[in-house]
Amino acid sequence: MPQYNAYLIDLDGTIYHGSQPIPAAKRLIERLNQAQIPYLFVTNNSTKKPQEVADNLSQNHQIPTTVDQVYTSAMATADYVKNQPNSTKKIYLIGEAGLEFAFQDAGIDLVPAEEANFVVMGLDRDFNYQKLQAATFAIQKGAQFIATNADTNLPSEKGMLPGAGSLVAALVTATGVQPTIIAKPEAPIMEGALAKLNHPTKPVMVGDNYNTDILAGIQNGLATLLVYTGVSKPDQVALEEFQPSHTINNFDEWSVTD
Repeated sequence: MPQYNAYLIDLDGTIYHGSQPIPAAKRLIERLNQAQIPYLFVTNNSTKKPQEVADNLSQNHQIPTTVDQVYTSAMATADYVKNQPNSTKKIYLIGEAGLEFAFQDAGIDLVPAEEANFVVMGLDRDFNYQKLQAATFAIQKGAQFIATNADTNLPSEKGMLPGAGSLVAALVTATGVQPTIIAKPEAPIMEGALAKLNHPTKPVMVGDNYNTDILAGIQNGLATLLVYTGVSKPDQVALEEFQPSHTINNFDEWSVTD
């Protein structure tokens, strides 16, 4: 019998490091497939389309993946907006192709800022003052403010890059309005992911980052598995009030069955 009957799995730092594979992660996925335990890759990245995420896993990391096994913060944001009670949803979008695709795929209109009743913000590497001004005016006029995620930085080969949260902070400063945040550790992405997995009875959230992956599980009532292949370190985690259900150094230490 499997200990858990569904896995929600982070990507960067958990399955790979940027372009570098984590071999034990591939072996974990092979064991899940062999045991026929469903899993979903859940990522705070809003810039990639699900097909791009699946292709990266399949082609660059030899982990065969379909779009149905991918859930990005962009997809979760579109799902969240779609489920809001507003009869018409008109979105002023600050973001990249993955976020734009998610809203188009959900059949939600993207409009100029002056027509919007939602301002949705993700990472946008072409962010500028004009976009900030347009979003500020829309929120001042009553548009709901939604952010894909609050990640302040992104790791890169050159160092820590500004993340979506850095851009969101500018709009918070300009408007005095706090956004609804969708991605880990917040509830909306977890609710969407669990729905995509058909509401499993014994799910586990798997990741390398205590502050996003593990808190997402803890705050939303899931068991958690923290792997020390990425962001969080044992001495830091030991100081946290709420501990992960399980901690491992790598996935070769983890059995998917009892």
